[in-house]
Amino acid sequence: MARRLVNAAIVPFVLGALLVWIVREEAHADVTLALVAYAAVIVAFVGGVHWGLALRLPDPPRELLLWGLLPTLVSWLAVVMRPGAGLVIVGVMLVAGYLIDRHVYVQQGVAHWLTLRFRLAAIAALSCFVAAAGS
Repeated sequence: MARRLVNAAIVPFVLGALLVWIVREEAHADVTLALVAYAAVIVAFVGGVHWGLALRLPDPPRELLLWGLLPTLVSWLAVVMRPGAGLVIVGVMLVAGYLIDRHVYVQQGVAHWLTLRFRLAAIAALSCFVAAAGS
């Protein structure tokens, strides 16, 4: 089920990146904003997983809580920026988040999710960068 949900979550990234390149000029800003907003929600969600991991522990590491909040704040900034620039920011956050998760997930005993997490990060970040190039 998780694999299907992640695959479904990837569709708006790919579709959004494609649409940025093919829509008419009058729709371009709306499509770009829609993609950066969607990407920001996903980045915030992925960061929130760290809060979920932290809440399982009686004395969670500070880093889990801090990293759980940082993607949300950065995503918010990305949404209020010019959409092309915001797409670069969320793309970088998707990559950075995966690199951090490679360590955190192992430490927290959830490393079995890393393959799925990589798929999401790779396709989503690439989609954001492709769309930013078309902005």
